[in-house]
Amino acid sequence: MVKALVSNQRYAVFFGVGVAATASLGGGLFYNGWLLVIAAICGALFLLGIHDLRQHKHAILRNYPVVGHLRFLLESIRPEIRQYIIEGDNDAVPFNRQDRGLVYQRAKGVEDKRPFGTIENVYGSGYAWLTHSATPVTIADTDFRVRVGGPACKQPYEASLYNISAMSFGALSASAILALNTGAKKGGFAHDTGEGSISRYHRQGGGDLIFQIASGYFGCRDEQGRFSPEKFAQLAADPQIKMIEIKLSQGAKPGHGGMLPASKISPEIAEARGIPMGVDCISPAAHSTFSTPLELMAFVGQLRELSGGKPVGFKLCIGHRREFMSMVKAMLQTGIVPDFIVVDGAEGGTGAAPVEFANRVGMPMLEGLSFVHNTLRGAGIREQVKIVAAGKIVSAFDIARTLALGADWCNAARGFMFAIGCIQAQSCHTNRCPVGIATQDPTRQRAIDLGDKSDRVARFHRNTMRALGEIAGAAGLGNPSDFMPYHFMFRQKDNEFLDGNEAYPYLPEGFLVSGGEIRELADWHDRWDRAAADSFAPPEIPHGPFKRNRKQKPHEEQRGVSGALTSVA
Repeated sequence: MVKALVSNQRYAVFFGVGVAATASLGGGLFYNGWLLVIAAICGALFLLGIHDLRQHKHAILRNYPVVGHLRFLLESIRPEIRQYIIEGDNDAVPFNRQDRGLVYQRAKGVEDKRPFGTIENVYGSGYAWLTHSATPVTIADTDFRVRVGGPACKQPYEASLYNISAMSFGALSASAILALNTGAKKGGFAHDTGEGSISRYHRQGGGDLIFQIASGYFGCRDEQGRFSPEKFAQLAADPQIKMIEIKLSQGAKPGHGGMLPASKISPEIAEARGIPMGVDCISPAAHSTFSTPLELMAFVGQLRELSGGKPVGFKLCIGHRREFMSMVKAMLQTGIVPDFIVVDGAEGGTGAAPVEFANRVGMPMLEGLSFVHNTLRGAGIREQVKIVAAGKIVSAFDIARTLALGADWCNAARGFMFAIGCIQAQSCHTNRCPVGIATQDPTRQRAIDLGDKSDRVARFHRNTMRALGEIAGAAGLGNPSDFMPYHFMFRQKDNEFLDGNEAYPYLPEGFLVSGGEIRELADWHDRWDRAAADSFAPPEIPHGPFKRNRKQKPHEEQRGVSGALTSVA
């Protein structure tokens, strides 16, 4: 067996360190004491090799003792090697260097211009561009706002067009939460709490808050984990809370719950969430307060009343489109309409998620936004609801395109993480974030300087709004809210492109409830017919293309979509 081992080169390093250890030990004892240091090092490696041969967990270490550990070392620093050595400026994993650099530059207040032209492949599929005007305008005031709150809202809120998206205390460190919220206070924009409720660090920052309520009802739950109206009313009375958001799902892992192990629950996290120490904290996949569209709308109305009339909305990543139509039917039936709806794209990602959920579950933001916008238009209630969009929005172009497709304002999570120093190490779930953002390790959190990082948050927001004003002015607009689909072009293939009105058209107001039909929108009518306000369940299980059961009534109009769609220059 020894002869077989010797003849096999993969054991050369193992035997080499053994021989070196023996020789160094002899030399240290009889010639030079310093050789004992080498003997100790080589001896440790030889013992490691013996352990590798005897262990049964890693096959590569049994075949390559000692040297096999290089594989695990290189794998552990693979993201850093790729980011700093291999990655190009335009390689998205998930944010490319160009986008990250733009955030860093605007957050620091340094030069953010690029010389020598674009590095984008302007003739490649997926490229989009803004159409500019021959008569551009200058916008002096770039503090763009949108008023949130319908007729039933007693405390409307003037929201910025760009706000911090949901990230919980617990997922983010105390230092990160404090820096983000203090920056929001300095910049005059809102900060979504995430489902982890309001911590002392949110309150210390003093910035405007969007209080998110998820299936765990953290901050407003009873001892059994159910929603507590009394605790919610007490919490929502805080003037720092400007809006209430019900989380149905998030883009990173729609339809997936979560669990915070008891070992990671600190006294501060327990205080914020209203949970006991020493017990695993469960976030169920579904809410216990409602299970039907009608019950969801009733919950919206209840929260609005308990909060004293503050704007109430919900957040979701679009899955079954029929289910969202069921929610809209419930709005029409009850007369309870949310003040806003947050459309989170499947490309969202501050929450660590199973790979299948991160990569393959949920609708991307642009398609989800267009669907929500047009469903509300089709139901005739678009003007009553503000739409928020989130999903990899870090530049003024991202915001402008999103506004054109139907959003009223945008939220960003990772963009503001970059502003406080995130380097995209993708170790958020390990508690070993190298810059102290996504960790509860107090020594790592010390890396975040509150004054500097909060200034960067406010500066990134301010400079992004200025850039948004510049491209709106280049399009000849006086306000970014005036962007429409036709202001953008979308390349479908290398030699083909579509006007925004073709790629993401605005469908006719009220077409779903008017009683008539548009032939080209038959799939919309079919899905609307299948949606029910009293249940999320499908009326039947489709096996192939859905066929409408009812025949067209004589008075129903059969008309083409041409001329019925929003037509703009």
